[in-house]
This record gives sequence, C-alpha cells and structure tokens, in this order.
Amino acid sequence: MAAENRPVSPHLQIYRFMWTMALSILHRITGVFLTIGTIFLVYWLVSVAAGPTAYATAQELIASWPGRLLLFGWTLAFWYHFCNGLRHLFWDAGQGLDLGAARLSGYLAVAAAVLLTLLTWYAAYATHGGVL
Repeated sequence: MAAENRPVSPHLQIYRFMWTMALSILHRITGVFLTIGTIFLVYWLVSVAAGPTAYATAQELIASWPGRLLLFGWTLAFWYHFCNGLRHLFWDAGQGLDLGAARLSGYLAVAAAVLLTLLTWYAAYATHGGVL
C-alpha cells in the first residue's frame, strides 16, 4: 500500500467512540486544567506575599465574572479528576472492568463531580453570607 493511501489513524476505523473513551479524554483534559489552575493559585499566593496592592488586584481579578467562571471550572475539574481517579483505582485493583460496570461508574463519577462542585460552591457562599 502506498504511503499516501494509508490511513493516518487506523484506530479510528477499528474503535467506535464510546462513553468511557470520552471520560478518559476528559480525565486528561481536567488534569491539564488543574495544572493551569494551580498556576493561578500560585499567583494568588504570591500576591498575598507581595502586599495589599497586589492582593487587591488579584482579588479583583478572581472576583470578576470571568474569574469566577474559571474558578467554577477549576472546581468542577478538581472534583471530576478526583472521582474519576477513584474509579481508576478500582480498575487498578481489578474491580469494575466489565463494560456495564465501567459505563455505570463513569456516570456516577460525572454525577458525583457535579454534585460535589455545587455543594462546594454552596458551602463557600453560605459561609460568606452570600458573597464570595
């Protein structure tokens, strides 16, 4: 077969896209997002050390609607990565590897991540009198 006629990604013809594949890709994406979010966390901590003016600037950035949206996304990424990581730990122990259990644990990981994110934000707002 000539090089120009060969498929670039032969696995695309072998595997069909599945829910568990999407969750695996999402696990990697949330890992990257957590790394980027950690850089912003370090920025916030450095601003605390840099003094009141730098801290006020960082707080203003975080309190803006894009800042809160990123913080919400970071929270969701954290909880999804955590819940899906637990799922992978069970798999490493040889549990839940059949297709039905893998699909169900994926749904549970997503549902738990959403629920834990909402609970985290509710707790944050409730403890700060509705202002975050």
